[in-house]
Amino acid sequence: MLGLRRWATRTAHWVGLAGICGFAHQALAADYEGSPQVAEFVAEMTRDYGFAGEQLVSLFREVERKQTILDAISRPAEKVKPWKDYRPIFITDSRIARGVDFWRQHEAALARAEQEYGVPAQVIVAIIGVETFYGGNTGSYRVIDALSTLGFDYPPRAEFFRKELKQFLLLAREQQVDPLTLKGSYAGAMGLPQFMPSSFRAYAVDFDGDGHINIWSDPDDAIGSVASYFKRHGWVTGEPVVSTAQVNGEKADEGLTQGLDPVKTVGQLRALGWASHEALRDDLAVTAFRLDGEAGPEYWLGLPNFYVITRYNRSAMYAMAVHQLSDLLVQARGTK
Repeated sequence: MLGLRRWATRTAHWVGLAGICGFAHQALAADYEGSPQVAEFVAEMTRDYGFAGEQLVSLFREVERKQTILDAISRPAEKVKPWKDYRPIFITDSRIARGVDFWRQHEAALARAEQEYGVPAQVIVAIIGVETFYGGNTGSYRVIDALSTLGFDYPPRAEFFRKELKQFLLLAREQQVDPLTLKGSYAGAMGLPQFMPSSFRAYAVDFDGDGHINIWSDPDDAIGSVASYFKRHGWVTGEPVVSTAQVNGEKADEGLTQGLDPVKTVGQLRALGWASHEALRDDLAVTAFRLDGEAGPEYWLGLPNFYVITRYNRSAMYAMAVHQLSDLLVQARGTK
């Protein structure tokens, strides 16, 4: 799997502790030659995590600083698209058709994931469909290049990416995979579900039982890992995701949630002029939001399972795209 033999040889030397600190301060060649940040990082990994300093120094000689990554992450943020423009990016005939095919191809694994974790198959498929078009676009950067470039050469978020780089080296050692072989997005997100390394170590599972977790080319592991992530973040089996709402009165806009956390209850929103189309408990905390749809403003109440989807990607529109794609997958699958 993914360069296992090459990595096994390499990692055999990484667990030794002799002479570690001295190796950490050797000059680093290639793009990180003489970098004090990298030397400090190597020293930390050897001291705190038992890596062999000589092998880390050798590894970083092969790591490349990617200007294209820095350009991508430094671009001014595009103006946020309204829902009427955002939705058509992800809700397309081709994404629905390919999703139905993916579901049929991996029906057994999806059914087992739904049974073991309580997460509907269509939601798992929709996540993979939105993230990578069912594995068709998982990223072309070496993960170690992406995380090193951003961890050492992008000060605004360097701390975050250095932490992810630590997690990446740990997962590579645990899975006995050569870290130079794994690819992902320019931000270091990996595989069919686009997990960051910290999410991989916390939630990814060996769903096919082969002894390794492979979310890059093993759809079963990707499916189980998405289900594991959702379950661990509080997905409630059988519960809905959203409820449409109507709003009236001068205080209606006061009900809109700032951010995504469910901070107001249904009862509090009702007092502000919100009415749910479904019967909901007054004490249920929800996320109240508005989307700019094709026919005008749409008002929604995000229920606990909606909040779980936003933990995967902190965006109400992302969560709605996943939810609506999942519903359309069920409909399309039923017609074939």
